Amino acid sequence: MERDSTTPVTPQQPADDAYSRVDYRRMIAWPARIEREWPFLESILGTAPNPRLLDLGCGTGEHSRFLAAKGFDVVGIDSSPAMIAKALDGGAQGGVRFIEGDIAALGSLVEPGFGAAICLGNTLPHVQTPAALDHMLQDLRRVLSPDAPFLLQVLNYERIFATRQRFLPLNFREDAKGEVVFLRLMDPRQDGTVIFTPSTLRYRPDAEPPLEVVASKSVRLHGWTRPELDAALAGNGYASLMHFGTVADVPYDANSPDLVILARRGSP
Repeated sequence: MERDSTTPVTPQQPADDAYSRVDYRRMIAWPARIEREWPFLESILGTAPNPRLLDLGCGTGEHSRFLAAKGFDVVGIDSSPAMIAKALDGGAQGGVRFIEGDIAALGSLVEPGFGAAICLGNTLPHVQTPAALDHMLQDLRRVLSPDAPFLLQVLNYERIFATRQRFLPLNFREDAKGEVVFLRLMDPRQDGTVIFTPSTLRYRPDAEPPLEVVASKSVRLHGWTRPELDAALAGNGYASLMHFGTVADVPYDANSPDLVILARRGSP
């Protein structure tokens, strides 16, 4: 389903939308994060053959809006109705539109001719099988122009599986009712999947009970590792693979928090 900034947004979200009650916009310090990432993004996106940009797994639209303000013509795609609704909260903005849809079915959502694509924030693990990943990469290749950069970011699942890491760092935010805690638990499985449980808690140390679960829901992810992603990218027509440990010019190693891969769409 495609929505633009004039489409009415219903406050009721589907019950199976795992992100319908998790307020990523409030729980992540977006301005500081994007400003920190921008020099790296600018160095890569500045090599795009044209300014049309795909933001795969756009979430609440922060990257999309920022990049549109920098002069890119951005299409943000996300499968969560709740995320798309939040992305549209800010009203109309030139240079950006949002589409509700599955990035694994990209070919049915957009037309060819994009100069670059980003897939940030651990979106790709929602694509859960090698066949689905191949299909997504093939569709993406068809809509990208030759030599277009594709930048993807996932958690460093090799480290997560090796150390049995069970959670990501806590985030704390204040609101009118007290302190909100953003908790992200993980259960790595031997089959390469991870049960990811994003939860929002309210913490009031002087209340009883002092800790309240505001929202919590689990989603199954595939913990794609560097060898798996390198093989999938190379096998589907991408070249010039470069690896970083975060969204910055920092080399990747076994202890990196993230795996960031820069690939380019090969020539026909």
